[in-house]
Amino acid sequence: MMWKEKYKIGIQIIDEQHEELFYRVSKFVKLLHQEDPWQEKLSQIKETMEFMQSYVIIHFDYEEAYQKEINYPNHEGHRKIHEDFKREIGKYAETFATEGYNEELVQQLGGKLMAWLINHVVADDLKMAQYIGQEAGKS
Repeated sequence: MMWKEKYKIGIQIIDEQHEELFYRVSKFVKLLHQEDPWQEKLSQIKETMEFMQSYVIIHFDYEEAYQKEINYPNHEGHRKIHEDFKREIGKYAETFATEGYNEELVQQLGGKLMAWLINHVVADDLKMAQYIGQEAGKS
């Protein structure tokens, strides 16, 4: 899952944050597919979970503030999508903290991260880019 130029929405900081998310999720998924013993992967898996928990909050907060600034009409719906994702990541983190890093569950998380990231950026964030383009055309 590589970052593609077509995913850019035209706001540099958001595009950079998306690119970082794509990089981290790709690295995570590649790690999960390596033949190394599970125990050798655990530190990187834990690091990815910590990153996701903190970075998505930073990214989502920035994106939502920007949407308010430009009066994006679907701000509230977009915010709800972000909240749902943060809640899901939180549930995984809680499960891992209480039950350990079960390989099957971590694999499931990797697939969800990849699918969610692509679908969210392509389906939801690009709508914001279209709105920005429409608003710029009115000027």
